[in-house]
Amino acid sequence: MMLHPELLRAARTARAPLLGASALLAAVALTHLAQAVLLALALARIACGDTAALPPLLGGVLAAVLVRVLLARAQRRTAVRAGSAVRTRLRDDLLARLARTGPPRDAHTRAGAVRATLVDGVEGVDAYVSRYLPQLLVTCALPPLLLAAVALVEPLAALALGPALLLALFAPRWWDKLLERRGQQHWGAYEALSADYLEALQGMPALRAAGAVGRVRERLEERSAALHRATVAKLRVSLVDTGITDLAVQGGTVAAVLVACGSAVSGSAAPTGTYLVLMLASECFRPVRDLSREWHAGYLGVSAADGIAELRTAPGGVPDDGTRPAEWRTPPEIRFEDVRFTHPGAARPALRGVDFTAPAGCVTAVVGPSGAGKSTLLGLLLRNADPDAGRVVVGGHDAASYTLASLRRSTAVVSQQTYLFHGSVADNLRLGAPDAEDAALHAAARAAGVHDEILRLPEGYATLVGERGANLSGGQRQRLALARALLSDAPVLVLDEATSAVDERREAEIVRELMRAARGRTCLVVAHRLDSVRHADRIVVLDDGRVDAVGDHTRLAAADGVYARLIGAGAPERGRAA
Repeated sequence: MMLHPELLRAARTARAPLLGASALLAAVALTHLAQAVLLALALARIACGDTAALPPLLGGVLAAVLVRVLLARAQRRTAVRAGSAVRTRLRDDLLARLARTGPPRDAHTRAGAVRATLVDGVEGVDAYVSRYLPQLLVTCALPPLLLAAVALVEPLAALALGPALLLALFAPRWWDKLLERRGQQHWGAYEALSADYLEALQGMPALRAAGAVGRVRERLEERSAALHRATVAKLRVSLVDTGITDLAVQGGTVAAVLVACGSAVSGSAAPTGTYLVLMLASECFRPVRDLSREWHAGYLGVSAADGIAELRTAPGGVPDDGTRPAEWRTPPEIRFEDVRFTHPGAARPALRGVDFTAPAGCVTAVVGPSGAGKSTLLGLLLRNADPDAGRVVVGGHDAASYTLASLRRSTAVVSQQTYLFHGSVADNLRLGAPDAEDAALHAAARAAGVHDEILRLPEGYATLVGERGANLSGGQRQRLALARALLSDAPVLVLDEATSAVDERREAEIVRELMRAARGRTCLVVAHRLDSVRHADRIVVLDDGRVDAVGDHTRLAAADGVYARLIGAGAPERGRAA
């Protein structure tokens, strides 16, 4: 009888259907009781030789069975509806939180474990809520009432049933803490196996290239064996729980039957009373047996509850306290005012008093050595984090004053790590502009330098790109992401190494198209290849978290500063995040 606060919180979202399912389950139990009473009366009549009353009694039994079938069907449908509502609401809440704050970023949290919680863990909550909780309510209410009914018929039989009923209900609770620990160990082993499998699938090309497939397979076998051991350990405790319950059920029933038979032999009880005790003794324990069965069905939800709670309450992201919609009629100006920021756990600050302006409707490039703070700066603009000091001003207002959803909707982003979803090329392009016409798709693709290559694909814009764009080259994926950002027509365009996977000849063509497409937008570009930003309206040079210089390419190249040294050294390191 384990009640987890996280699961009860989830159940409150479907309170009405759950109460309805519980009431219908109680009605089903009452049909069992009616059937038992009618059968007891029929047996008593047979014992007395009065068979004339049998047809009505047997007809009543048949009616009870039919009514039970109808009630059980309605109960199951109501319970399924309640469980589905809880499952959908819980999963939506968790996904909404992940969308708002991003997945946990600590080194111990893995995507496969989060997937296991979102999918399998939430499915387990469904069974716990829709099956276990209604049965728990019925088990708490019905057996005491039936025990009282037995006491009215045969007090000694009730005295025999009472201790057994208490043993069946409360003795297994001695094992709850151990069962909870075993469940957590089982869920931890399951999450680890799920995380390793997902990582192996995603990294299969790298594993093959490194000749590490065999070693990873051995690790997966070890994870699978650990899950098997955790499952067996949990089952051992569970079987003890079930054994105690069955012993109490069988022992209590036998004791009550013996008492009833003794009373019948001594003549102190009428046949009707004896048969009623025989039938009611079994019915007393029916809810307990059903509770044990439903407990095992919903136990996965209890095991996953801590993971769900951790995911739901995990710190991260930024507060969404803004009320202003990020809806600008003209491209907004972006200002970084004395911005300071240190990554959690880092010894040194990433940004140290960064102060510059990206003019409205212009292309502003941010360059500098690896580790200078370029990508960190863009993350603060997108409010992936908030500055420790200073502020980011967009369109004359602090970025924190806008609602997160509207700020991010008004900012199109292309990063070095592009992500394409399983679907067609057109589906991926329309991600931020679902109603875009084909002509707009083609124009965006041309601006990104990928239109001709799309047409050469087997089905053109209808070609499936595969999961994560597996059927495309790295350059094609990046240019599709670029076209997707251009198609969204957001007033702010952020490009973080957006052409890093493109060769230099192709990059020059794309940059020319981009400069045309970016007109009328406020565009921030982070790049390691200086040739890709030499035509920007303004170039901001970062070094060690500070602004070293601001100007255009000609002036900065002529000055004796970081920018000139970067040109002299050739292209800086590529592929490392700032």
